[in-house]
Amino acid sequence: MSNRMKRDLVIQALKMAIAFRKPPRGSIHHTDHGSQYCSHDYQKILRKHRFKVWMSRKGNCYDNAAAETFFKTIKAELIWQRSWETSRQAEMAIFEYINGFYNPRRRHSALGWKSLVASSEK
Repeated sequence: MSNRMKRDLVIQALKMAIAFRKPPRGSIHHTDHGSQYCSHDYQKILRKHRFKVWMSRKGNCYDNAAAETFFKTIKAELIWQRSWETSRQAEMAIFEYINGFYNPRRRHSALGWKSLVASSEK
């Protein structure tokens, strides 16, 4: 987490996602046209792992409805429910929500009422 959306932050997040989720080659990677996502270094990682790159059309939030839904959900279920004294406390709460609840336990209608983890298990 950071208070600024910089190239190094999204590169670190991408590398973490690849390491933890191990997406198969040809997976779709969707972003907007932010400069951090268009950077040479970021795109190089996507090419290395053979992602299919998909970028939203300018001004069209519906191109990435799943991500927009996630952000609305985390705000409604966690962020707007309380406040934190430090950014570190907020960071830990968000980490615990995503990794301890949202991914392994929260059921999603679009996945046949399975969790993200259960839907990706083979």
